[in-house]
Amino acid sequence: MKIFKASKPLTFNYSQPPSTLLPHFKNELFGNDYITSLCRQKLYREALQAFDFLDKNTNFKVFPSTYANLVSACSFLRSIEHGRRIHHHILGSNCEQDVVLQNHILNMYGKCGSFWDAGKVFDEMPERNVVSWTSLIAGYSQNRQEVKAVELYFQMLRSGCKPDQFTFGSIVKACSGLGNVWLGRQLHAHVVKSETGSHPIAQNALTSMYTKFGLIADAFDVFTRVAMKDLISWGSIIAGFSQLGYEKEALAHFKEMLCQGAHTPNEFIFGSAFSACSGLVQPEYGRQIHGMCIKFGLGRDNFAGCSLCDMYAKCGHLESARTVFCHIDRPDLVSWNAMISGCSSVGDANEAVSFFSRMQHMRLIPDEVSVLSVLSACTSSPTLSQGRQVHSYIIKAAFDFTVAVCNALLTMYAKCSNLDDAFVVFENMRNHTDSVSWNAIITACMQHNQAGEVFRLLKLMLSSEIRPDYITLSNVIGACADIASLEVGNQIHCFTVKSGFVLGVTVSNGLVDMYTKCGSLESARKLFSLMENPDVVSWSSLIMGYAQFGCGEEALELFKTMKALGVKPNEVTMVGVLTACSHIGLVEEGRQLYKTMESEHGIVPTREHCSCMVDLLARAGCLHEAEEFIKKMTFEPDIVVWKTLLAACKTCGNTEIGKQAAENVLKLDPSNSAALVLLCNINASSGRWDEVARLRNMMRESGVKKVPGQSWIEVKDRIHVFLVEDSSHPERGRIYAMLEELWLQMLDDGCDPLQP
Repeated sequence: MKIFKASKPLTFNYSQPPSTLLPHFKNELFGNDYITSLCRQKLYREALQAFDFLDKNTNFKVFPSTYANLVSACSFLRSIEHGRRIHHHILGSNCEQDVVLQNHILNMYGKCGSFWDAGKVFDEMPERNVVSWTSLIAGYSQNRQEVKAVELYFQMLRSGCKPDQFTFGSIVKACSGLGNVWLGRQLHAHVVKSETGSHPIAQNALTSMYTKFGLIADAFDVFTRVAMKDLISWGSIIAGFSQLGYEKEALAHFKEMLCQGAHTPNEFIFGSAFSACSGLVQPEYGRQIHGMCIKFGLGRDNFAGCSLCDMYAKCGHLESARTVFCHIDRPDLVSWNAMISGCSSVGDANEAVSFFSRMQHMRLIPDEVSVLSVLSACTSSPTLSQGRQVHSYIIKAAFDFTVAVCNALLTMYAKCSNLDDAFVVFENMRNHTDSVSWNAIITACMQHNQAGEVFRLLKLMLSSEIRPDYITLSNVIGACADIASLEVGNQIHCFTVKSGFVLGVTVSNGLVDMYTKCGSLESARKLFSLMENPDVVSWSSLIMGYAQFGCGEEALELFKTMKALGVKPNEVTMVGVLTACSHIGLVEEGRQLYKTMESEHGIVPTREHCSCMVDLLARAGCLHEAEEFIKKMTFEPDIVVWKTLLAACKTCGNTEIGKQAAENVLKLDPSNSAALVLLCNINASSGRWDEVARLRNMMRESGVKKVPGQSWIEVKDRIHVFLVEDSSHPERGRIYAMLEELWLQMLDDGCDPLQP
């Protein structure tokens, strides 16, 4: 390659060590041109090596332009060590440092994250221009020092220096990092007023900023005003639509960009398109775009391939995901993580663990994302052993000090029905828990019907530095509803109000549900009336509460009001309404509501609705109609349906249908004592004592026992549980003494305690 014109042109290979060219370096022009040529070819390390060699072996003079190229090389390599050495060399030379060279030095320190050096250079500059200010602002912005970037920007404005498109690009990016919408709009106004504000760099930055704020309408408005849209413009809006859940719009703009034909999509745009297909769960769209990606020569690209793997895996096409993964050139950690995450999303724990293991064999060190993804796959009882193996790796790799990983471990054990191990993980991380940790263990207790543990954990949480949030409150309120603890529920309600929580719809709905399940319908109705915009869940909870406590008329009146206000009922609403009809004997109304569920409200009848209809007909004594209804059901009747019919047969004394219902219950659950006891009672009420004796003998031989009745009462924040003929209560002596006293008082008043 010819470097400069001489009497005899000199050709050399840049891969040669500088020592072979030492005779030629006697010429200063040759040395400077040699280093400049290396930089132009982006051979930055070689350029710095050549400079080091020349500095040690010759006394040639470095030109200012060469210094600028060397400083730029340090910027590209992010090498603060080389950058400081070049800067020191400049200061020791007689080179005149003009504003261009100083801007290069300033930019280098900013990109290398050395803000003290950058600030020192900036403060000592005798002359500053827009590039000087922009270089320092960009340095702060790129290194997550957004507040300093914004402060410097306003200082720049006060100095009278006008920002250009590059300044706007950097400061808008800093604003995106801060998440300050008000400041973002203020900067947008600056861009509009500026002479360079219409430049694509500034406009693209604004589009990206509004996308990060979640304001897709504003982002699209900026995008439409860009006169000369470049590839970044299209990429920003397509990525914005895809990330914010507007997948169809993302694909529409991807298609529009292709139709215009002005730009060739890059790997990032393809990545956004694949993510949109993933969100829509449309593998066919993905296949078409996959073919296009191959035609554009990006079939083996890491970034596009990573999104493509994720798309196929989330759409359930693991084989296609595997094929794409195998075609990626040197898949990196992100690509492996995409495959593990994809396997986890479809619940394939074996494949997720397999990829996790193979990744390590490839000498790639898993990161937090890898561990979280593989733990997400191990969330069912059959995969508990694999989850334990991953737990062992986590301990060995010291990931057990990461809060997010510990939270995932806790959730994994809880979902695998292993509450004890979940508590062990929680206890081991007590010194570095966050709200997610507390919510995870409280949710686990709720899933395992451990309401008492929920209240104990809440007390511990209140004594820690972590404050309850809406998820915590929802779980605790749910626990109060499960055990019908009105007193504790009232306390939680008071705590919520005193703590300054805004009673959003979710928490309010939980409280309404709690009050109705505790039988406090008045409190539920009062809270419901205070809600600004009750949704269908709010209405359904109240309707269900009134229906279950026998207030059928009130439930039906609420249903009429709800429809009049334009709130569309859901499946739960209809269960409540049918239950109300059942409890107050409105058979015809119930039949009509069931028939018009699908036509009027678009609700396809479920098992719960069918159970309500069986209950409605059976309670009204229409046992034959209930039996026919069961036969015509579109799906197999479950044990609840048959038990409902069986209970009604006992009330009506219908032995024939009751026997059939009991037999069907026992087919589904051979050890169901309730069915056998009810069948015994039906036969006894009909005087069929031989059949009663046979059934009781069968129960005795098979070891089936009647589950004893259970009740509980709450006294001074303590719940006392009682079983039939139970003598284990610590206060049993006082309890039976009181019962005996009540018995005697009843006899004295002329009452017979044995009579109903």
